[in-house]
Amino acid sequence: MERKTAADFDPELLILFDAYVHGAVDRRGFLDRATKFAAGGVTAAMLLDMLNPKFAEAQQVAKDDARLRAEYQEYDSPNGYGKVRGYLVRPAAASGKLPGVVVVHENRGLNPHIEDITRRLALDNFVAFAPDALTPLGGYPAAGEDEARTLFGKLDQAKTREDMVAAVTVLKARPECTGRVGAVGFCYGGSIANMLATRIPDLGAAVPFYGGQPRAEDAARIKAPLLIHYAGTDERVNAGWPAYEAALKAAGVRYTMHMYEGTQHGFNNDTTPRYDKAAATLAWQRTIEFFNTHLRK
Repeated sequence: MERKTAADFDPELLILFDAYVHGAVDRRGFLDRATKFAAGGVTAAMLLDMLNPKFAEAQQVAKDDARLRAEYQEYDSPNGYGKVRGYLVRPAAASGKLPGVVVVHENRGLNPHIEDITRRLALDNFVAFAPDALTPLGGYPAAGEDEARTLFGKLDQAKTREDMVAAVTVLKARPECTGRVGAVGFCYGGSIANMLATRIPDLGAAVPFYGGQPRAEDAARIKAPLLIHYAGTDERVNAGWPAYEAALKAAGVRYTMHMYEGTQHGFNNDTTPRYDKAAATLAWQRTIEFFNTHLRK
């Protein structure tokens, strides 16, 4: 079957799906409202399945790729949930220490797509570490995205933020790491990447993909250079950009923002129809170049 893209779906349906993904509409609400887009033997449930991630089809780097050393590591988070599990990946043939990158998932926990992203970073010669915010609730569930989204809503976000801050500290101290660490995140993870920049003065670089913005008073504390990626068709997230930009300018923060016109929220996620190959390829190239520039000093 030919892989579908955002162009195959009504824009209103894509907005509805975005609301579902971010918890503004539950599954029943999505199905009820999506019924009007169902035609030609396609049901609302089938539309939801088409829009949901297809992890196996999109995997770029195999879990057992011989070029990598990958393992799950538990770390301490005394100000958060206490113990958190993360996915640590580094090049198998690395000689000497490498800079690190913390990879922060969307609002569904450490799913197979984010693990794949983590492996991709390791192939670009970084020590990559992806914490799983769902650790205190059993980790990313075998039942998949719907269950993960439900569990995610039960987290104490104040504790979860501390878990993410702790992940940076842990990665810095890893024997394979130079101590120079950056952060990249997607959607919810993008907002966490922004948050980490406000909390960690010596963060080497932050790359939020379509992430929510911190408050102006928090943005004033950012010392790290930022590379900010936004989807052109993403009114919900983009509404916060003007105020964030004003705060960054007022604080003298080094930043570059790229708006990828015509793309949907989640355009980098190659497991869903919202994926935009051209935009994702360019954004990822810019991301790796940015980390190389700021983390390999």
